[in-house]
Amino acid sequence: MTQLSQLLLPENRILTGLVCAILLGLLLAMVLVVSGNRRRQREAEERAAEADLRLSELVRLQAEMQGRLSVMAEGLSSRQSELNQAVSQRLDGMTHRIGASIAEQTKSTHENLRRLQERLAVIDAAQNNIQTLAKDVVGLQAILSNKQTRGAFGQGRMEAIVADGLPQGAFSFQSTLSNGLRPDCTIRMPNGAPPLVIDAKFPLEAWNAHREAAAPDARKVAGQQFRRDLEGHVRDIAEKYLIPGETQDMAFLFVPSESIFADIHEHFEASVQKAQRARVVIVSPSLLMLSIQVIQAVLKDQSMREQAHLIQSEVALLMEDLGRLDDRTRKLQAHFLSAQKDVEQILTSSEKLTRRGARIEALELEVPGAGGAAAEKTEAVKAVESRTGLLKLRVVDDE
Repeated sequence: MTQLSQLLLPENRILTGLVCAILLGLLLAMVLVVSGNRRRQREAEERAAEADLRLSELVRLQAEMQGRLSVMAEGLSSRQSELNQAVSQRLDGMTHRIGASIAEQTKSTHENLRRLQERLAVIDAAQNNIQTLAKDVVGLQAILSNKQTRGAFGQGRMEAIVADGLPQGAFSFQSTLSNGLRPDCTIRMPNGAPPLVIDAKFPLEAWNAHREAAAPDARKVAGQQFRRDLEGHVRDIAEKYLIPGETQDMAFLFVPSESIFADIHEHFEASVQKAQRARVVIVSPSLLMLSIQVIQAVLKDQSMREQAHLIQSEVALLMEDLGRLDDRTRKLQAHFLSAQKDVEQILTSSEKLTRRGARIEALELEVPGAGGAAAEKTEAVKAVESRTGLLKLRVVDDE
């Protein structure tokens, strides 16, 4: 056994070493496992503690966030209420302004509509007047298109001007001359002078053709035709109505339009000069009216001269009345001078009486019952005053 144990001893030692090694390995493994578990447990505890810290921090942050959110909510609610109040105030003000503006705009619109209605009424009246004037123009065109009616129109205008400017008996229409012709009008001249002849016929057809011609050649031809007609009519007037000793050596050719008269003097000056050399004066309505006024003034002057002897007799009677008035005025002046002298003498006497009364009023009489030195002093003073009074009385007596 001892030998066997001795033989088996190395193997036992090996097994024991192996067992010890295994046990040590197991122990190390267990130690490592335990240390790893502890380390993991510590790490888990640390993580848990860190998680708790983080959770508590999160809770704190959440509480702070909730507080801030509540403060922000309160601020937002107050701001919202203020904003709502401001918006409501602004809306109220804007509504008031809009209402006032709408009312003002409505008032202005009504006023503009009223003015527009008034203007439309004026326009309607003007349109009616224009329509009436258009009818009159159409009628005038119809009158001027006919030669006889056109002559009657010029004759009517001339007769109206003459009848308005001269008294009855100073003119005549369609009177017959010694050659059997009948001019449109004859005007009686003052101082027994021959009458003045006025002709109201005017070659308006040629003038209308000249005015309506558009082409230059046609206008030139129409102007030549009007010039021939005008000069021919002037020659007819000079031959028919200028009768020596019976009519004036000058006659009037009446043109019933101021525009035609101006155009004739502007574009047909040679024809106007020929008419003047033929002693025929072309007159417009205004020139005829001016000539009529001059003739009327001359007729009034002639009437005044015819009544000159009556005026002289009346002036002589007026001078006699003026002489009597002058004599009576001089007598009254003499009475006034005499009364003035008496009044001056009365004033002199009253002034003397006034001066005498003033001097008497200035006198001071002696006062009785005074004694002593004061009395003597008073008597001395009054003596002087009495002397002055005597002096004054003496001066008064001298006067």
